[in-house]
Parts: sequence; C-alpha cells; structure tokens
Amino acid sequence: MSLQFIGIDPNTGDHESPTVWVDRENKELVLQGWKPGAELTAECAAFTVPGHAGGIPDNEAVVRIPARMVHMIREACDAVEGADDVS
Repeated sequence: MSLQFIGIDPNTGDHESPTVWVDRENKELVLQGWKPGAELTAECAAFTVPGHAGGIPDNEAVVRIPARMVHMIREACDAVEGADDVS
C-alpha cells in the first residue's frame, strides 16, 4: 500500500488524532476519526436509502471528523484523483 499522509487535526492533543491519508495504489481516502456515541451510531444505522440494506455492515464503521479538517479532505480528494499522474 502506498499510503500518503495528508494531515492531522491540529486542534487535538496527544491522545486524539483524527487523520487523513490517501491510499494511492487503491485510489481511496483513509480517514481516522473519533468513534461516535451509541445515539449517533443508532441514528446512522437506522438511516435508509432505497435499494441498499439498512444498518452498518460488520466490515464498515462510522467515524466523526471535525469540520476544521475539510481542507485536508479536499486535498486528499485532489491527491487520489491525481493518482494516475504519479508513477
């Protein structure tokens, strides 16, 4: 995996670290964030979209990312879209 570090939330302390990476090989964003509480997890699990199963599959997770990191996520999106340009 060719993981490219994009950024870490500058407002977190030593014990928290929402982080954004790009997996250039698989062209995916990789996000580390805070675990949601039970109420938010239940709300997400109850959300339905026509044509999709409800709930959160065992191989997926809900994470919280602070809005102050939006610029890092944009940078990651640009990096993953340009992954074909990198040799």
